[in-house]
Amino acid sequence: MRLTIIGSAGSFPGPASPASCYLLEAGDFRMLLDLGNGALGALQRYVDIYDIDAIYLSHLHADHCFDLCSYWVARTFPPGGRKPRIPVYGPTGVADRMAEAYGLEPDPGMTETFEFRELTPGQMRIGPFNVQVDVVNHPVEAYGIRLEHDGTTLTYSGDTGACDEIIDLARDTDLFLCEASFHDHREHPKDMHLTGSEAGEHAQSAGARRLVLTHLVPWNDDDRTYEEARSTFSGPIDLAWPGAVYEVGAEGSQDVRRTDAGAATAAVRRLTERLS
Repeated sequence: MRLTIIGSAGSFPGPASPASCYLLEAGDFRMLLDLGNGALGALQRYVDIYDIDAIYLSHLHADHCFDLCSYWVARTFPPGGRKPRIPVYGPTGVADRMAEAYGLEPDPGMTETFEFRELTPGQMRIGPFNVQVDVVNHPVEAYGIRLEHDGTTLTYSGDTGACDEIIDLARDTDLFLCEASFHDHREHPKDMHLTGSEAGEHAQSAGARRLVLTHLVPWNDDDRTYEEARSTFSGPIDLAWPGAVYEVGAEGSQDVRRTDAGAATAAVRRLTERLS
């Protein structure tokens, strides 16, 4: 499996990253994990957007799903006519939610372009992937996902507070793409997001082989998030940056390409200074 980070900003797009979006490829099958605001533009740097075969939406907050509206336009009105329908997996009510977001009547809404399939906890098949999903700890219906292909596994937390379900999904996974929105020793809402140290604890408990921290809120210090995770997880850790590519294999997960993370970090720090 190949994972490309399209966007990793949490809650809203940052100066260096769109909101959550991750491209997962196996053979000639291409799947998006979330399509948050700002992601469709960046996606075009890495793949022909008409080559996407399936979309998974972990939950229906804007930073994880709203660029599906733009993608509906792109697939519905291109030169030459509407593109073939592709499946979109999401929580209960996903079809109506996306129609409402674009101001469409529910019938047909976006259903002539997308085949909406509502998630329930359990196992399924998406293209070449064996998939397991479960409800995680968030104020709205939200799912974590585990994908297996050819002896390799990848787990994506979506948005979640601390919960056993995400540990079970990440058990012995080769790569754990896990949110880390909050910092330790600050007041923050319960049952919503993880701190860096909590992400590390979940990865350690699961026996994950590699931890990639994502959903990085633009006003946070990402170095601090990394150090918090480093204090609780003994394996390799990365911060998710747009353009990073991971080859997920049975012998572990290797980061094979990166964008200029230093420039992105500097931009985030400038924003943090303005907001502080």
